[in-house]
Amino acid sequence: MQVEETNAEGLKREFKITVGAADIEARLEGQLADLRQRIRLPGFRPGKAPLSLLRKLHGQSLMGQVLEETIQTASQKALEERDLRPALQPKVDIKTFEEGKDLEYTLEVEVLPAIEIPDFSKLKLERLVAPVSDEQVEEHLERIASSQKNYEPAAKTYKAKEGDAVVIDFVGKRDGEPFEGGAAEDYQLELGSGAFIPGFEEQLVGVKAGDEKEVKVTFPEHYGAKDLAGKDVVFEVKVKEVRKPAPVKLDDDFAKSLGLEDLEALKKAIHDQVDREQKALSRARLKRSLLDALAETQKFDVPPGMVEMEFEQIWNQVMADLRHQAMHEGEDDDGHHHHHDGEEMPEIEEPGEDVKAEYRAIADRRVRLGLLLSEVGQKNNITVGQDEITRLIAQEARRFPGQEDKVFEFYTKNPQAMAQLRAPLYEDKVVDFILELADIKDKEVSREELQKAVEEDDDLPQVKPVVKKKAAKKAAAKKGAGSKSAAKKPAAKKEAEAESGSKKKAPAEKATATKATAKKTTAKKAPAKKAEPKK
Repeated sequence: MQVEETNAEGLKREFKITVGAADIEARLEGQLADLRQRIRLPGFRPGKAPLSLLRKLHGQSLMGQVLEETIQTASQKALEERDLRPALQPKVDIKTFEEGKDLEYTLEVEVLPAIEIPDFSKLKLERLVAPVSDEQVEEHLERIASSQKNYEPAAKTYKAKEGDAVVIDFVGKRDGEPFEGGAAEDYQLELGSGAFIPGFEEQLVGVKAGDEKEVKVTFPEHYGAKDLAGKDVVFEVKVKEVRKPAPVKLDDDFAKSLGLEDLEALKKAIHDQVDREQKALSRARLKRSLLDALAETQKFDVPPGMVEMEFEQIWNQVMADLRHQAMHEGEDDDGHHHHHDGEEMPEIEEPGEDVKAEYRAIADRRVRLGLLLSEVGQKNNITVGQDEITRLIAQEARRFPGQEDKVFEFYTKNPQAMAQLRAPLYEDKVVDFILELADIKDKEVSREELQKAVEEDDDLPQVKPVVKKKAAKKAAAKKGAGSKSAAKKPAAKKEAEAESGSKKKAPAEKATATKATAKKTTAKKAPAKKAEPKK
């Protein structure tokens, strides 16, 4: 085998590799000999068929496998002899090959840089810590109390206003006939809660116990039950009681109603929860400070191909978020986007080159930090155990009740998905290792200051969607009123409401390239492309 380096620019390497015909012939004969032991040919005892006959019958198909193995072995040897580690799968281009002659091909590869691990004990960092105050505990307690709606019966002559609750029986009728799921008894409805669609609750403001009222509403055009969508209906409502909100008494009984022993136990549970939240914010801020410091000082070259792949993934996500924002700009107050079948997804203009350059810099940073953390992890034998992976999968599976087995099967059969699950955990273990060595000074701050510092870290460019081509015109939908649900118990507001504000900016930068970390630890060999001989 002859290897000639034809290009060594930055982290790119190109080699011209020649493998002698005798080597290829020896490999082919080895394959034929192996085949002879496994194949049965009419008229020959097992293992006794002549190699010449096997070559005639199967030589052509075996040659592809021989070439693949030859290129794989030769490429790996060429890289190992020069102590080069491929960053991505090398590109192979066969220049000349005919049976009985030498194989000549080029190998193009981007290699991982040599990374010097800094002395982390010289790294000076500031950790923002926010101790939990008694005032915070009291605020959380008041918030919990205010969310626990407590009502007491009002006088029979009292007229209901917004914020009060009414206990009602109701029957919904369309064209004089009751419809399925449109009735309930002893239903407590808080006026102004939005549990029923706009128009229904408003018509009950001013009622008192014993009143009977016809509530006339129109279901929205895009209501879930198609037989009711856009239809006028009448709800016959009987008011059984009006209830006024009453203050919740913060005592042991209140704590017991929430499943805790007494008020002190409730306060301790709140304290511990707030403490966990603030410690998580503190760690997030410290991790970002560490990564910023490393990104600032570690200025080695990174493989352009890895940066390009990372940028493509980031950019695809940016464009998906922009399309998502554009689709949600036409939503109404209920989080409904009134589009019709056949309406086009809005076509978004790509942000300019200046924005792309900012995201490309983020991709470069992610790859650089990913490679550095991976190198630190490997040099210090940091690993993620199988028990930790199993715990992560179990945690993921709990999000899909009843489908846990499918989640486990998905990760078992998808090494790439498993790597994406493992990478953030591996990264955090490496970060913790570095933080143990670093010189860290604590600085006490308030929760607000800590929150602000974390938010300031999210410094991505602000991008708003610019629609290139208008989607089909939206039909004006009636903002009707009535029970939001066609079920017996009217449903609460759709989760879409939370989405309607959508994402104001592009996805926050995961400070490192967990994918780069995963790639680096796996891309050790140089698998060659499947090669076919020239005919």
